[in-house]
Amino acid sequence: MTNAVHTNQIQLITYVDRLSGGKISDLHKLLNGQLSGLFDGVHLLPFYPPIDGEDAGFDPSDHTAVDSRLGTWQDIEHLAKDYPIMADMIVNHISAQSPQFLDVLQHGAASKYWPLFLTRDKVFGTKPDATQLSAIYRPRPTPCFTGIRLANGQIVPFWTTFTANQIDIDVDSEPGKAYLQAILQRFTDHGVKYIRLDAAGYAIKKAGTNCFMLPETFDFIAQLSEQARALGMTCLVEIHGYHKTQIEIAKRCDMVYDFALPPLVLHTLFTRNAKALKTWLDIAPRNCITVLDTHDGIGIVDAADHNGEPGLLTDPELDALVEKIHQNSKGSSKLATGNAANNVDLYQVNCSFYDALGQNDGDYLLARAIQLFCPGISQIYYAGLLAAENDVALLQRTGVGRDINRPYFNQDTINQALQKPVVKALLKLIKLRHNMQAFNGSFSHTLSDNTYQLSWQHLGHTASLTLTLDSLTAALAWQNEGEAAELLQLHSLLA
Repeated sequence: MTNAVHTNQIQLITYVDRLSGGKISDLHKLLNGQLSGLFDGVHLLPFYPPIDGEDAGFDPSDHTAVDSRLGTWQDIEHLAKDYPIMADMIVNHISAQSPQFLDVLQHGAASKYWPLFLTRDKVFGTKPDATQLSAIYRPRPTPCFTGIRLANGQIVPFWTTFTANQIDIDVDSEPGKAYLQAILQRFTDHGVKYIRLDAAGYAIKKAGTNCFMLPETFDFIAQLSEQARALGMTCLVEIHGYHKTQIEIAKRCDMVYDFALPPLVLHTLFTRNAKALKTWLDIAPRNCITVLDTHDGIGIVDAADHNGEPGLLTDPELDALVEKIHQNSKGSSKLATGNAANNVDLYQVNCSFYDALGQNDGDYLLARAIQLFCPGISQIYYAGLLAAENDVALLQRTGVGRDINRPYFNQDTINQALQKPVVKALLKLIKLRHNMQAFNGSFSHTLSDNTYQLSWQHLGHTASLTLTLDSLTAALAWQNEGEAAELLQLHSLLA
């Protein structure tokens, strides 16, 4: 049983240190100042030490602390009073530099933290079956085990799903359960309203399976969600995978991501055909967070087939989609995707959404309009809000593929971005969407040969987005009860 979630919201997703002056208090000022009236909440990407680790905060050495370079828990509390905060709960792993793992390195199996960490032998025994090992689902091109030398010279194959610096925890162990409970308690003590379960699909490992999204994983997610709810928090589960799996997960938790939306929106605009998008929105979970871009790449697996079952797009359609992204970005996305860069996922294309659309202002605004009219809470990534281009210089400096869409802004570059016509238009669109009261009601959509319409109705309020496919133009129409009907051509916002 899930919580009733108020979905008529627009949230910002951002790193604290990559937007504003680099502190939580600076971000708070920005939200209350230049971004005033835009957002109902904010997803703060990992703010735990170290924010500049191997995976930009997703390898915490202390998950219950705020990196002192950003501020304090008190700053989080102050922000939470104005904007409900979503924080990441990294359930699968912890940094190899954490005090707990350093103690394991020193004392081995005698460490009180030894049960906290997962080794290959804990799951497969001391003589693992090669066939079982080969069946493990891999999100990265790197091995899933890393042999790490303890102080006594013993080399132990620790489970490292993502990188060698991210040591998987045993969530079924008593120390593992206590570790996760401590994070939940710290969040609720300081006003965090939403938690995002990061990498939850990999948390349960079992010999003889692919160790991804097992029945036991669903149980784990349900139990952790229940613990969060008991503390007054709403739980978002972050899973990239087959769209029918996403539907099943949505039945067992408060909220899921609509990761299928980004490739389907791109496919719609590239082919001027909304059939695949319409098919998905017919069945998509309504308790969802919609995104076009995130701190990760543009998901491809979410629209793909799986074990012989058809996906939302065919393999040739996905191949054409990826190639078009590379073409629109003038090849820069290729530098950051697949084995071309470190620390990347095999199932995503690393590219800013603005560059994925060839920096076409009209198409970009149309993509955002579609997102804002889809069911669910709309999350706007900070780089997308500011129509950021691929940061090839940052990628070349770090070698981290996803950094191409994780730019750093200071106040001067924020000011410059806010003057861009496409950014001005997007801010206007968000504010218009805020004033349309129909989004508290029911969603419907219709597709004809050349027109796709997304509509909302609530009591006497109505709102619709009508997309003309061959010209890629759109009109907004809305009427709040007791007020005159209004009509706006979307491209007029760019004037």
